[in-house]
Amino acid sequence: MSSNGEEAKKGKAAEREEQTLAFWDENRIFEKTLAKEAPKGDFVFYDGPPFATGLPHYGHLLQSAIKDAVPRYKTMCGYRVARQWGWDCHGLPIENIVEKELGTKSKKDILAMGVKAFNDLCRERIFTFIHEWERIIPRFGRWADMEHPYRTMDFSYMQSEWWAFKTLHEKGFVYEDYRSMHICPRCETTLSQGEVAEGYKDVKDLSATVKFKIRNPEQHGLPPNSYFLAWTTTPWTLPGNVALAVGADIKYATFQTSHSPESSIREPGSGSGEVLGGATYIAEQEKLAALFLNTRPHKPSKEMAGRELVGIEYEPLFDHYYNDEKLKNRENGWKVYAADFVTTDTGTGIVHIAPAFGADDMMLGKKENLPFVQHVKMDGTFVDEVFPEPVDLKPRAKNKPEEIREADLTIVRALGDKVFASEKYEHPYPHCWRCDTALLNYATSSWFVAVEKMKPTLLETAKSINWSPAHIKEGRFGQWLEGARDWSISRQRFWANTIPVWRCEKCKKDQVFGSTAELGAASGTKVGDLHKEFVDEITVPCECGGSAYRIPDVLDTWFDSGSVPFATKGYGAAQAAAGERLVPADFIGEAQDQCRAWFYYQHVLAGGLFENQAFKNCIVTGIVLAEDGKKMSKKLKNYPDPQMMIDVYGADAMRLYMLSSPVVRAESLSFSEKEVADLSRKIFGRLGNVYEFYALYQGTAHEPSATSTNVLDRWILARLAQVHAEVTNGLDRYALEEATRPFDRFVDDLSTWYLRRSRARVKGDDTADRIAALATMAYVLCETAKILAPFAPFFADWLWQEMRHDDDTESVHLARWSDAWELTREQHQLVADMTEARNVVSLALEQRSAAKIPVRQPLGGMTLTSGNPTLPPDLMQIIADEVNVKEIMRIAGEGTGWGVVLDTNMTPELREEGLARELVRVIQQARKDAGLAPGQKVSVEVSSSEPLLLEAAEKWRTGIMSTTSLSELRLVAGEQQLRVVLG
Repeated sequence: MSSNGEEAKKGKAAEREEQTLAFWDENRIFEKTLAKEAPKGDFVFYDGPPFATGLPHYGHLLQSAIKDAVPRYKTMCGYRVARQWGWDCHGLPIENIVEKELGTKSKKDILAMGVKAFNDLCRERIFTFIHEWERIIPRFGRWADMEHPYRTMDFSYMQSEWWAFKTLHEKGFVYEDYRSMHICPRCETTLSQGEVAEGYKDVKDLSATVKFKIRNPEQHGLPPNSYFLAWTTTPWTLPGNVALAVGADIKYATFQTSHSPESSIREPGSGSGEVLGGATYIAEQEKLAALFLNTRPHKPSKEMAGRELVGIEYEPLFDHYYNDEKLKNRENGWKVYAADFVTTDTGTGIVHIAPAFGADDMMLGKKENLPFVQHVKMDGTFVDEVFPEPVDLKPRAKNKPEEIREADLTIVRALGDKVFASEKYEHPYPHCWRCDTALLNYATSSWFVAVEKMKPTLLETAKSINWSPAHIKEGRFGQWLEGARDWSISRQRFWANTIPVWRCEKCKKDQVFGSTAELGAASGTKVGDLHKEFVDEITVPCECGGSAYRIPDVLDTWFDSGSVPFATKGYGAAQAAAGERLVPADFIGEAQDQCRAWFYYQHVLAGGLFENQAFKNCIVTGIVLAEDGKKMSKKLKNYPDPQMMIDVYGADAMRLYMLSSPVVRAESLSFSEKEVADLSRKIFGRLGNVYEFYALYQGTAHEPSATSTNVLDRWILARLAQVHAEVTNGLDRYALEEATRPFDRFVDDLSTWYLRRSRARVKGDDTADRIAALATMAYVLCETAKILAPFAPFFADWLWQEMRHDDDTESVHLARWSDAWELTREQHQLVADMTEARNVVSLALEQRSAAKIPVRQPLGGMTLTSGNPTLPPDLMQIIADEVNVKEIMRIAGEGTGWGVVLDTNMTPELREEGLARELVRVIQQARKDAGLAPGQKVSVEVSSSEPLLLEAAEKWRTGIMSTTSLSELRLVAGEQQLRVVLG
């Protein structure tokens, strides 16, 4: 279907591709590429697994084009390239689909229905669109073993991850800790650093500048009613406040007003306004001056360093926890402390501290033994004791990203005149990358991979990775790796691999298992599935006499994806004991967002487990956008349907279009149907025309040959060598845009210059030159099929099938990539000279056009003026033939440019020859319209009312009959200017 819902008419290219696809399937060509001799050994390729819960889109097709082109090339170069397909099976994307179907509101609903029932539904939904994937991926020309894929939910794959977890634990690279992290309150799970980084959005929050009343201000030389002013963009955290932080060396000041202010909630951009009151306020001196810029009267301010404020106590905003005698470290709470993370970039220079809801806050809390108040549950709801009745608090700490969160507004209103001022504040805020819920910074327990501990190894092994484009190495990937923190790998969810840790309920000792054999030996239970609903039922005896139960968390699904290099092979303790090492992929590729995800997690696990890199070469792409530069949207219908594009233009045109665009060097591509159509016409249309001309005149098949001495043949062979070298060099460096860029110009050279200048040779009587032209053409077409094969596999194999001889390989994809050959000095000179000759022709034709003299009309001569060396005689003859002049006079001049002067003097003889040529054109068109084969004899009657035309036809009768294959030419006077009748 097209993007507007209309059925697209299948194009000729698509029909040809489908025939080629059937040929591949029937003759098992892909399987033969894997079975054929591979003198260079294995080329290792790992495929990043997609979910089958959605339909393939342009991003998938882009990656498929890349992941197909490189393996095809390497196969032709003599490598064996296994291309196992993979499926990503676990995680929140599938859980969210099932939850949407069930209508669940929270994790409690899942627990109520039972983990097994929920996970069973997840299993059923994994391959919702598998048949669409299995149809479109082969149709796009990608070869992959989809019959034997790896699946991250399979037992052997999951068990490899258990081995990895245990090995990292034994090396000291896995640990459990309680720290402030980002959580999704809807999914009720933690997220990793990379996941958080992918989900930032600009949202509006309610910022508040809050008054914290100082206890016993006189003891500190302050007047009564003195307040600290602290600014926050998360008012929902204020019930958890237990301290204020200042910068020890920051300059603070006081400001005293005459009477008490009233709290105000202002619209964004309204500023602080005029605030009066009989109170003293403390904040960083410049921020304080800005707050009270328009306020009068006032008393002179007192200046002090932040360290002078340390230890001052203040009254809590909410006294429930302050009065809770069971709260640990209560005596250290609600005081001012110095902290180096306090800045004066925003806010008041005084930071509100809630250790349960921020990394810096928690760090200070541990350092100063502050009380720990967690008034929000993991589902984003507040505990009951936060507010006395009748305050009606919304259940979510943040619910609608586009609006001010209800909880913030409720808290600001509940605080009343404790709020100095509040206003809307727009800033980037992280959201769950799967369900789009606003995240919370939340202190909780999690298991971590100690990335910072292994970072020296990771940085060292990253040095040898080749990135395309090269700037990714030190840029997007390198900077992320440099700043990487420990990786949170535990999730509080259901459909995922399980963390293989059993904890004794009595002595709290942990037992970590690296395989089901180890777990079975310890528990006496046979284990056949590692999912939560099965292993959570298993208990393990502890040496203390207690029983150990599995911790409830599951593994981050990026642990699944990062395990691809070893888990696809079922790597475990046996392989490790045998000394088997990780084999880094020779090549992988994905979009640029995977620098923080799949690329990164593979690199971390390979470094931690094997002290090695996970891959050697990586192509990083940009994003495919709609033609207007916006994100592709099904709702807006701002892009053509991929299947329609394939049906109309063919997969090859789409592949080559994307592979030759900046998107393969990590830039965005605004997808244009017109550009795909133009490429299809310029590349495949023109090449098809060259082949059709060759097939029309070849007679008996000609052996491809590159030995012709004709200047045109030598030139196109030199151009072919240039293109072959450029394509090979680009592919070897994984620079696909550079590898595909030469095709456009080369095909133009072949079709609009070489073929056109060779038509007369092929149709002429010189048998030796005719055979040389056809043999050269055959050689060029065969080699072109080979260098096109990685990028346009359908067209390349169709052309190969049409051209191949009995001793040629069955498919171009089974052929050997030709060795590159260096151009001789003479070949380089010939290419340069031909370029000069074509420039001269262009200048001369411009003069013809300006003089309104058609090219078929011969001219007596032209004069060339240039300081360049004289072009060879055979190229001068080509210029004369192309411009249609009888002779060329060469005059030495200055400079490097060419001066061209046409002799436009028209003699009767020249006019007669021009008329004869026009008659040849009309007869040839009549033959074509009648469907006559080349060389097929036919009689023609030419009638004309122009005596001069009949005279010219009679004078040039022999040449006209020979050129147009006539058995008889009858010339008669008629009433029309020109009339041609065959037969």
